[in-house]
Amino acid sequence: MACISTRPSPASPSAAREAGPVAELEARVAALEHDNAKLRRINAALIERIESSGSVRDASYTAFQHSVVLAEQVRERTDALNQAMGELRASNQLLSDARLRAETAHQHLIDAIESISDGFVLFDREQRIVLFNSRFKSFWAKTRARITAGTRLSEVRRLASSSGLIVEEHPGSGTEPTLYRLRNGRWVQVSERPTREGGRVILYTDITEVKQSETIRREQALAQKSHLLQRAVDNLSQGVAMVNTEGALELWNRRFLELCGLAPIQAHRAFEEVMAESELRLLTPASRDDAGRPIRELEQRLFDGRMLEIRTHPLPAGGYVNTFTDITERYRHAEALRESERWIRLITDHVPALIAYLDANLVYEFTNKVYEEWYCWPRGAMLGQSLRDVHSEAQWRRLEPYVDRALAGESVSFEMAEANHAGQERYMLRSYVPNCQANGEVVGIFVLIRDITDRRRTAEALHKAYQNLEQRVRERTAELMELNDQLRLEIDERTQVEGRLREAKREAELANLSKTKFLAAVSHDLLQPLNAARLFTSALLEQRDPGRNTALIRNVSNSLEDVENLLGTLVDISKLDAGVIKPDIAPFAVSELLGNLAEEYRQLARAEGLQLHFVACSALVRSDIQLLARILRNLLTNAIRYTPQGRILLGCRRHARRLSIEVWDTGVGIPEDKLDEIFLEFKRGDGVRRNQDRGLGLGLAIVDKIARMLGHRIRVRSRPGRGSCFAVEVPLARRAPPARPEPSAPEQVLQRLEGARVWVLDNDAAICAGMRTLLEGWGCRVVTALSQEDLGRQVDGFHAEADLLIADYHLDNGHNGIDAVAAVNARRASPLPALMITANYSNELKQQVRALGHTLMHKPVRPMKLKTAMSHLLARGG
Repeated sequence: MACISTRPSPASPSAAREAGPVAELEARVAALEHDNAKLRRINAALIERIESSGSVRDASYTAFQHSVVLAEQVRERTDALNQAMGELRASNQLLSDARLRAETAHQHLIDAIESISDGFVLFDREQRIVLFNSRFKSFWAKTRARITAGTRLSEVRRLASSSGLIVEEHPGSGTEPTLYRLRNGRWVQVSERPTREGGRVILYTDITEVKQSETIRREQALAQKSHLLQRAVDNLSQGVAMVNTEGALELWNRRFLELCGLAPIQAHRAFEEVMAESELRLLTPASRDDAGRPIRELEQRLFDGRMLEIRTHPLPAGGYVNTFTDITERYRHAEALRESERWIRLITDHVPALIAYLDANLVYEFTNKVYEEWYCWPRGAMLGQSLRDVHSEAQWRRLEPYVDRALAGESVSFEMAEANHAGQERYMLRSYVPNCQANGEVVGIFVLIRDITDRRRTAEALHKAYQNLEQRVRERTAELMELNDQLRLEIDERTQVEGRLREAKREAELANLSKTKFLAAVSHDLLQPLNAARLFTSALLEQRDPGRNTALIRNVSNSLEDVENLLGTLVDISKLDAGVIKPDIAPFAVSELLGNLAEEYRQLARAEGLQLHFVACSALVRSDIQLLARILRNLLTNAIRYTPQGRILLGCRRHARRLSIEVWDTGVGIPEDKLDEIFLEFKRGDGVRRNQDRGLGLGLAIVDKIARMLGHRIRVRSRPGRGSCFAVEVPLARRAPPARPEPSAPEQVLQRLEGARVWVLDNDAAICAGMRTLLEGWGCRVVTALSQEDLGRQVDGFHAEADLLIADYHLDNGHNGIDAVAAVNARRASPLPALMITANYSNELKQQVRALGHTLMHKPVRPMKLKTAMSHLLARGG
């Protein structure tokens, strides 16, 4: 830093230049006055001498003459002196004018320096302050440093440092100016320029506003880059979490929250606390295993069966980044490959031949058990070894020509004697088969070695016998040929066995899949007769005078219901396995589902001597209402089945962005070691009520499969002898679903059905008869038909009056109910409301029926549900 004074310095260069002529003139005047005084003294001395020596006249005259000359010289000198004095007065006047102009210019310079907004200071060639303005002086106002004219530049810099005026310094590079941050928070830019006399001019510019605007722009750019970075991270398929040096979470994406099962979190939370809320293990660069080795990656299985790969990556500036990758598919593929390899190894290990595979570099990639035992290598130790390392040098020289031929693309077979681990010499038949790609490149060699010692020794024995007896040789030769054929057949059979084993495994897998698809496909044919029987028994139960057969009919109805439940469960399992059922995710109010379930199961619980309490909930959720209802029905059925006495509770809890729908019971409970088995197929618990059927053990298996399909989490807590809690977690919805019609009262339903004209189209005569009996019992006027043409003949080409059309989706000759409804409504002035009945649970059909505005109902049809649906359609059509 430098400082400024407004007082002019007498030693300034301009003042020195102006004072030069004046000094010369004054010197000349002083010299002339000195000469004039000298001449006067000489003149006075000469006159005195003449007057004192009057005896010599000529000498006096000469002296007088000389004094006259001297007087003339004095006069001339006096005139010159007067002229010089005149010139001196003129020069003094010019000097005064020049001094006035210099003072005026100096004042203008001071005013100009004071008028600029920058701090200004001027140093001379000795680096001392000559001039500075008040702006520069204001920088030192709150310090004890005293800056005056004559202060050196080094002293100014020392005072700036010792007084604490400068807080931060950013030295410039090359021509760049130096920046200082003062203790009052202001920023100053220092620029230096040299003067012609060797001095220095320094300007101090206040750039605080520029720095502030630059900081704002930098912060805005940083915020924009952070936003872009967050968007880029959110679009990654991996979960990403960045942790700073203090262990706080700085950056993460939505995939990280989904994989960890976390609700939205706040920034700068401790990463250890965040991971404690999930089921995942905390992994940091400081993590170590039991042996003290650092852990950089690990795999962990989630509750829903998915597999995650977690990696940690330390950052150069401190902190680290963790990535979370869903490797479920890769893990399943790896398991499938390991299973396939296990089967191949199982087969090849039991084949009495040496089997191996070499890559193009003659490195072992596969060997069977017989191969490793022959060469006395530990299990799996040959993998990665070279063919040269396994054989001796002499044996390799014998094998090398055949290996070269195989690498050239030629299949080679040859015999060679070789000693086994016991030192016995055996004859081996070696076959090298190249593994060629489409372009002809050889990428490996299949090696098949068979022990032909017996065959070889037999040949030698025959050869010796031939030398003794030709006939015997011929007989032996025939036997040998037969034996060779048998050996070849045996080798071919063993090769075929290997192929058949692979084919059998593939056929078994295809058969299992075919069985599953078959069960899913025949669900319609399985449920058709049950549906008809259900309609008949429902019609008999609703007869006004059933008579003595009421109990018998009710027993038949209960038995049919049990059969329906069992078949429905088996069909559901098969459809879930075959992937036939697709979820239809939509928002809905959970009260629509839970209210009906609570009313339905409250009656069932009361019949078993239990109490069912229900806590209503107004939350909105996103799920498939039908599949979620199936989950809750199975959970409630299990609760009633395994609760001898006490009560059952159905309610909900909110957790961040999820809703936990919970079923509590006071039943027998589940042991801790059995919690993982209850969701397996055909696993049934103990402690069922005496009057309850234990079922097939598929209820919770269906719950698990549907929950996986919907992406919902199932949680179980249980204490033996105290009861259990089953909960399904469903995501909350943000928008309200479209309003559903309020259910009608039973009286209104029967009133609407009374006299309704209903057409029934089904290719099953029993279904038609059952529907007629049931609907006429409700007061409907019914027309049934086995085909579209049959219905057209009965109702005057579809022009007769009607209120409702009930059609089965599966009709004969490749027709379906949707096309039939379209054909019927195309011939009518006003279309009929349609109710589609089917055993097809596909999501595509559900969306198609919904898009056409029809109502869909799945088999087996429950009479009460059918009655409600018909009433709603009649009310809408009326």
